[in-house]
Amino acid sequence: MESSSSPKVEPDADDDVSEEVFEHFDDFTIASSWERFISKIEAICRLWMADGPNNLLEKGAIPLENSKNSYKIKSELQYDVKSYCMEYYFETKTGKSFDWNSTFHDLQLCFGVKEFLLIAPQSASGVVLDAPEASKLLSAVAIALSNSSSLWPAFVPVHDPSRKAYIGIQNTGTAFTRRFEADRIGSQVPLSLMHLEGLYQLFVSKFAYCTDDLDKHLIKVEFAMKLTYRTLPYDDDNIKDIDVQNTKSGKNLTGESSNERLWDDDCSWSEWYSSEDPVKGFELIAIWSEKTVESSMKMEEVENASPHEAEKWFISPSFAPYLLEYSHGNQFGFASALHLLVDAFEMSFEAQFLEDFVSAESPGPDNLKSSMVIPPPTVRDRVLKELFDEGVQLIDSAYDEHKTPQAIKGAPLETLFAQFCLHSLWVGNCHIRAIAALWIEFVQEVRWCWEESQLLPRMPVNGSIDLSTCLINQKLHMLAVCIKKKREWNEDHRECMGSEDQIDDMTEEESAVGDDTSSMQTQNEDFSGKFTGEPRSFPTSRDLHYSDTASTVGQYPVKDNLLNGEKSSDQTRRGSAGVIDSMMLLKSYQRMHAPYTQEAPLMTEDMYEERLQALEASNGSFNYFAQLERVILTSDMAAFKAANPDAIFEDFIRWHSPADWLEDPMFEKSKDNWPPRGHLSKRMSESDNLWRELWDRAHALAASEKKPLFDPNREGEKVIHYLETLRPHQLLAQMVCTAFLAAADTLNKTSYGELKQMETKMQQLYLTMAPALKPLEANRLSADSETIEDLKRLCVVFGHVENLLSVATSLHRKLVQAPRLAVEIFRDFYSFYIPRMGTGLEEDYSNKKEFDKKQIVWNNEREVVSSMFVPPTANQSWRKVFSMGNLLNGHEPMVREIIFSLHDGVSNNHYAAPNASVSEQEIDTYRMYICGTSNDLRVSLSVVSCD
Repeated sequence: MESSSSPKVEPDADDDVSEEVFEHFDDFTIASSWERFISKIEAICRLWMADGPNNLLEKGAIPLENSKNSYKIKSELQYDVKSYCMEYYFETKTGKSFDWNSTFHDLQLCFGVKEFLLIAPQSASGVVLDAPEASKLLSAVAIALSNSSSLWPAFVPVHDPSRKAYIGIQNTGTAFTRRFEADRIGSQVPLSLMHLEGLYQLFVSKFAYCTDDLDKHLIKVEFAMKLTYRTLPYDDDNIKDIDVQNTKSGKNLTGESSNERLWDDDCSWSEWYSSEDPVKGFELIAIWSEKTVESSMKMEEVENASPHEAEKWFISPSFAPYLLEYSHGNQFGFASALHLLVDAFEMSFEAQFLEDFVSAESPGPDNLKSSMVIPPPTVRDRVLKELFDEGVQLIDSAYDEHKTPQAIKGAPLETLFAQFCLHSLWVGNCHIRAIAALWIEFVQEVRWCWEESQLLPRMPVNGSIDLSTCLINQKLHMLAVCIKKKREWNEDHRECMGSEDQIDDMTEEESAVGDDTSSMQTQNEDFSGKFTGEPRSFPTSRDLHYSDTASTVGQYPVKDNLLNGEKSSDQTRRGSAGVIDSMMLLKSYQRMHAPYTQEAPLMTEDMYEERLQALEASNGSFNYFAQLERVILTSDMAAFKAANPDAIFEDFIRWHSPADWLEDPMFEKSKDNWPPRGHLSKRMSESDNLWRELWDRAHALAASEKKPLFDPNREGEKVIHYLETLRPHQLLAQMVCTAFLAAADTLNKTSYGELKQMETKMQQLYLTMAPALKPLEANRLSADSETIEDLKRLCVVFGHVENLLSVATSLHRKLVQAPRLAVEIFRDFYSFYIPRMGTGLEEDYSNKKEFDKKQIVWNNEREVVSSMFVPPTANQSWRKVFSMGNLLNGHEPMVREIIFSLHDGVSNNHYAAPNASVSEQEIDTYRMYICGTSNDLRVSLSVVSCD
């Protein structure tokens, strides 16, 4: 590109040559390669200046990692045989000239600039090692910027790269020029420069005429300081020291547990694995700003000051590397174990029976890895002992409180099958052979409980079966109920053995009991030919499921003032649980009796499906649900007829389904108006009504005289047969659903304070799991690669949620006395981590940034934060020698950053030109940035002068 100062050739009007020819005109007035190099720099600068920040973004400006509003754009240049790269750093939003927390590049802190050019050779180090070359390169840039009327500062790296040394220059737009220089001492820092007094004197020496000026004149220097402290890493040794210090001090503001316990010992997941603490420590930043210092004595006072006197405190956490680098998260968590379970599910389709995976004679699939070793008997025995602990019984109310959420067909967390799935995640690396061996012994233990009539642990023994759970859980619930009924039948049978002969001698008339006899019968009897002891109070027929909750006899008290005109049919009444106080029979004018009824039989999901298939095959004309309940309805009608021999169909409806009996609203109830005026509902009045047909065919039989609707022996054997013949893929499909649900429920029990984002993320996890696990509920499963991939993606999502939860829990525990800080820090981390999550199986490296968010510490929170900095102990030798001031509980700053600046009128400065006409406005004539520790010191100086 030609220089902007090149002369332009105007074509004659009669010239036929087009203007395009003159665009390639070469200006031979540019003689040397150095001048052509300056011209190229100037052309690029003019182009960037003309575009402005917004257009540069469209032309490929690259955002910087440490700032939201900072970008850079670069261009390559050639000078002789060398290649150079020139970069322009700029901001899209303007703010304060300097802010400790808004740095976007190292040079901004060093020299207080906002936008600048950086030019360096295209080499491995990118540093100019030759001093003449650096001066020549900087001169070329300065001339180019001057020609383009640019005020950008320009920098060139010099010396060894480890020194981070730069030289630079800036045209201020006046007669003055600002020059920059930065260098670093990596070792053997002079003792005087380890303290603020010596650093102050170093700065003053740059502009004082002689050392006498330090004593004779009060030089007002602007001073700002930033100190960075770092807590001890949260490893085992340091946690023990923290516990000791907290015990000695008698207070624990951070909420850390004592007695040398790990950080997650009382977390919900600690029963299954121990997680690495995701929060490795905290950095505390104490800032002094805009302070005027007039002498070195003042600097001594500042060095002895406590960090609590700083104007602002900021805190920033340090996270474990796996949160920032390893996309699949903690390799010891639930997510990694669930991934192994999905692999086992994929392999389960390769055999017909579980025994094929463990049998020595039939080794199973050829591709079983040699590493898939069956756990030893001691391990399996330990797991089974924990699962079948007799002291662990599930309370029915607790089972009802933990229904399966979000339509995931698993098992509630505390139930037997859910615990089996969780144990399986950690046995034998959760491969198919380990699971098969453990399941076979598990079923053998269940059979033993059945044969010995031992209650099944971790399973409810009452209530209806929850069809929203997986089928194995339904079967185990059914078996638990059968075992209980079997035990009760055995106990009642033994009690009745002594009076068996007396019962055989009773006449038929004596066995036909009346009201008093029926009320004396046992009220807690089972299905085995005996009544339940409680009158069944059914809902209306519109309710498809009959309730197992029955009303007691006390709800139907037998009155002393019974009517004297009762008929002889009362003497043949059987199975009565008592008189219903306010109801009488329509025809006989007798009091209505509530019967003992048989309980509805328990049914699992597959039993309902079998009945449905049978009805579809027989083309039954009755309603499906009515067909399923007709046996129960017939039993209730027979029991009602036995308790009320003179009853009619309308009486049964008034008792069983009151909503189907419509009373005349104009009829006033009284003892003289009998019978009550009313009629059946429309559906009960139809000629082909199923209820009336069943009523006409029902015979009067008390509940004790009928065959039980539920046979616990038969149903129990069917459950055992199902468990023993379960196919591998059917078992693993239900295990995958239950394991995901149980793991999520376990994590959901964790306390993490008022972190709304975490609560929302847990809810989203359930919503994500439901559709991913839905294909596993089908009766016809196959090794569908798409389903397997979806499950593996779900494992990745689960791992990310697990990471977030561990961070939330750790922050909550460490900042339990400062909940606002925990909320704000987690909000920052959540915003940082969410874009990195994704659901793919491959790690995405496109968005790799370090977490650098800081939160301001309020004054009332400083004590909590300060308590995290436990005084160093004797075994921490690297803390024994203190060479810097401003200690915080015995901790010296990890990094100390200081900015000295001198405001001065340039016209009065001895560097100014005698005849220079400048403004009297004060500017930063001198600025020094100092960063380092006792073993490392970096100094950057900028000076405004006229030379």
